[in-house]
Amino acid sequence: MENTKKTSLFNNGLIWFGAGLSIAEILTGTYFAPLGLAKGLLAIAIGHVIGCVLLFMAGIIGGKTEKSAMETVKFSFGQKGSILFAALNVLQLVGWTAIMIYDGAAAAGGIVPAGAWVWCLVIGGLIILWILIGITNLGKINTVAMTALFLLSLVLCKVIFIDSQSAGVMVGEAGNALNAATSDISNVMSFGAAVELAVAMPLSWLPLISDYTREAKEPVKATAVSTVVYGLVSSWMYIIGMGAAIYTGESDIALIMVKAGLGVVGLLIIVFSTVTTTFLDAWSAGISSETIWAKVNGKWAAVVVTVIGTIAAIVYPMDDITNFLYLIGSVFAPMIAVQIADYFILKKNTEKRGINGRNLIIWLVGFVLYRYLMTVDIVVGNTLPDMILTIIICVVADRILSESKN
Repeated sequence: MENTKKTSLFNNGLIWFGAGLSIAEILTGTYFAPLGLAKGLLAIAIGHVIGCVLLFMAGIIGGKTEKSAMETVKFSFGQKGSILFAALNVLQLVGWTAIMIYDGAAAAGGIVPAGAWVWCLVIGGLIILWILIGITNLGKINTVAMTALFLLSLVLCKVIFIDSQSAGVMVGEAGNALNAATSDISNVMSFGAAVELAVAMPLSWLPLISDYTREAKEPVKATAVSTVVYGLVSSWMYIIGMGAAIYTGESDIALIMVKAGLGVVGLLIIVFSTVTTTFLDAWSAGISSETIWAKVNGKWAAVVVTVIGTIAAIVYPMDDITNFLYLIGSVFAPMIAVQIADYFILKKNTEKRGINGRNLIIWLVGFVLYRYLMTVDIVVGNTLPDMILTIIICVVADRILSESKN
């Protein structure tokens, strides 16, 4: 580790508050509007409980062993086997970095139309500043930023849930005003698919959380605090997005802020929530790069990832991320299922092996199962069934192999 300074429970809470406070999560929340408020809230709650329990278990593995997320993958897949997942993780984090910068720039441009590329550069520059300061040195800067974002988010909630209704906006009328993209996606979304979309966000953090819990003074408590804080804030962001679509008839958060006259306040929410979330993506991409090649400096790799993400955000359109979320789920849900089975149930550790072929095959089966379950309407989504089945396969395979040796 470059810095041996340990993070406190408060530091970890702030880190994951920033992770949950995200424009991407608000935008995803707008897809829940056609379910109605009651069903939408239930889907968000169920999805986040499932996702955050899995997030907690992943964080515990890294916290107790003081290993980064991709280093813990070696326990189940071996030294070389872990490289596959580290590479996939870097790719998904580059994608997330680009998506977050794109969303942040688009929203900021809706308030101050300086040009999307200008906002991409501004946000990318601030993320690089956060990276250079470093995760253990943000201290008071992060405290001030999170406090400001919390207060600004309360203002946004007031605008959506109180002011819009005081102005006489009816739920039914607002529903008819949803934009075409949101309606097309949500009209064919079942309750189970909505739950899965709520699981998807915490699931996307599974390959990252250990990068932060490993640096905590009290790893188990820090993991619990991180998970609870993230789960609550993420749910809050989903609800803001859903509420915006239901009560104001808008799925574009920037337009809501403009109509409410938030101006600079709205701009600050957009820019800094994007920076605090995307910083974690880029930072973890750097850490995962160290797993692929030990000579890489994680901090500077994170800077490179941010630069690539900024360029991609300028060049490519990234308006619908649902397929991207499901792809992440199909890769990393069975991966962490294998890890959970090995660490918590079987007490296995194969990090000294080159490749654990059996577990790689089980992961592949889990990947295929996930893609198949996406075609089946299950009320709790498809991540939980996929992981349960993958864990069962792991345990059964281990028992069969053990018996064959006796």
